[in-house]
Amino acid sequence: MMQQTGKPLAVAIMGPTASGKTAAALQIAGEIPAEIISVDSALVYRDMDIGTAKPSADERAAVPHHLIDILDPAESYSVMQFRQDAMRLVAEISARGRLPLLVGGTMLYFKVLRDGIDALPQADPELRARLDEEAARLGMPALHARLATIDPETAARLKPNDSQRIQRALEIHALTGQPMSQLIARAPKEELPFDLLPLSLEPSDRSVLHARIATRFDAMLAAEGGLLEEVRFLRARGDLHLGLPSMRCVGYRQAWEYLDGTIDFEELREKGIAATRQLAKRQLTWLRSMPDRTVVDCLAPDAASQLLDLTRRALADRENQVR
Repeated sequence: MMQQTGKPLAVAIMGPTASGKTAAALQIAGEIPAEIISVDSALVYRDMDIGTAKPSADERAAVPHHLIDILDPAESYSVMQFRQDAMRLVAEISARGRLPLLVGGTMLYFKVLRDGIDALPQADPELRARLDEEAARLGMPALHARLATIDPETAARLKPNDSQRIQRALEIHALTGQPMSQLIARAPKEELPFDLLPLSLEPSDRSVLHARIATRFDAMLAAEGGLLEEVRFLRARGDLHLGLPSMRCVGYRQAWEYLDGTIDFEELREKGIAATRQLAKRQLTWLRSMPDRTVVDCLAPDAASQLLDLTRRALADRENQVR
């Protein structure tokens, strides 16, 4: 039972990629007046529908969705922007008498929403330029290996080619002499203006989730106007490149490399599936650091119904405590 605080309730539906988060949220919203706030760093971008498994037009028409298609792929979206937008949306949705459903797999967004923005040092232009030079000379995997020696916890959560976050973590260590993970752990937590019910869809058998990931990626490639056509359209603009956060999304980088001719179709498929599995692994690592979450087996045939029951129970408990 959640303690009644007088604050509105929001429900977080978390989980790795391909765990059924969207379907579960839609089932809940079909039974309880609700609106969905996307917690996904890829869904913010317009014209990136197939590779992000974006909810369909019909799904978005059936239930109000927020923080989807709000940016051009050439733009960036920070965790601070997400937190500000999510806090505003939770307040607005609650004021309309509806239940906010925070749905997605960008675990850093969930952490920042719950804990606030850490008091980390501002970027240092001179240091950043030096790190850029080292990245160009040594390669990003070498900088990732350096990060693993000074901040293994942060390095374990980042891909070796995640240049933006690797350089930021190295920059913070150079400026403070301390690992970013330690600074974040010691940061004071901010109290949310709403109660959050954290629900997590996680697999009892990871191999089954891996099979789901492969099937979904194959479907993205095989669909009419699928992933490759989507990336061809984005490349044709002429202003996008692999250094942008949007083009570093899983699947898009591999499709871009295929269209560049640096990998063949089979490598595209293998690398895309492998990258998606690695993403799921990182998401599950983040989830294990959230001990207060309620876990539901995403492989259970009634997983969505279980989340609906947990949500109904939380709402009923709040009503009973008011009485």
